[in-house]
Amino acid sequence: MKLCLISGRSGSGKTTALHVLEDLGFYSVDNLPIALIPNLVSELFQDTLSCPAEVAIGIDARNLPSQLAKFPSIVADLQARKDLSFEIIFLDASDDTLLKRFSETRRKHPVSDANISLTEAIIEERAILEPIINEANLTIDTTYLSLHQLRDTIKLRLGGQTKDLGIALLFQSFGFKHGIPVDADLVFDVRCLPNPYWVNRLRGNTGVDQPVIDFLEEQSSVKLMLEDLEHFLRTWLPKFEENNRSYMTVAIGCTGGQHRSVYIAEKLGKTFKTLFGNVQIRHRQLD
Repeated sequence: MKLCLISGRSGSGKTTALHVLEDLGFYSVDNLPIALIPNLVSELFQDTLSCPAEVAIGIDARNLPSQLAKFPSIVADLQARKDLSFEIIFLDASDDTLLKRFSETRRKHPVSDANISLTEAIIEERAILEPIINEANLTIDTTYLSLHQLRDTIKLRLGGQTKDLGIALLFQSFGFKHGIPVDADLVFDVRCLPNPYWVNRLRGNTGVDQPVIDFLEEQSSVKLMLEDLEHFLRTWLPKFEENNRSYMTVAIGCTGGQHRSVYIAEKLGKTFKTLFGNVQIRHRQLD
């Protein structure tokens, strides 16, 4: 059986992720007390005829602190089971984004009360969920994702895993001036490469447009950077996979996330699609 625990700060998209997995065929349970997770797993295994192949459980900050403190030991017991494939997915977004989402929906934050403001509740919730964050196999940053993009991301990253396609790779371009993605596992800085932004005729294009592609492919430094990155990833991604890593996010950054990082992420993504079964390419600033 495959067990996927879904958690995240309120407003980050945890419920949406759980619904997507349910649509993919997962047996879904939301807001289960942490202490009851082993009992649920045992109960499901007892019914050998109808035991679901894939189970998703939602966990949030409404768990008691005493239960959250037990989370690492519960995780260790579940990971030790030979009949269970187990992983933890944590969704998050920037504090400002979560504040904006709650202000727009006028929902009450589960941690806020008469003495705790919404801003304080958002910060406090992260501290409450720290035991889960520390154990997560995959963190998904939803700051720049629309609802539809989040659904597509969950389907691509988690849905592909149910088909046993091996490690799920995401090549993501971004702009350093907008911050490094919180879900990045490997970060490569390509700001040293010639910048099409300073060529007037290219400024309005991006790294997926042919004029920018032609410009960058004329640069020897760009070719060398690609060769070095490809060699590094060809060498080490299989090592991560051998170490039971299910997900890897390779983030490529330039200044604005429009030209160089987009081109490099596209080239690497297309190369590694021929080597791995589950590869996605995403451009944070273009999306």
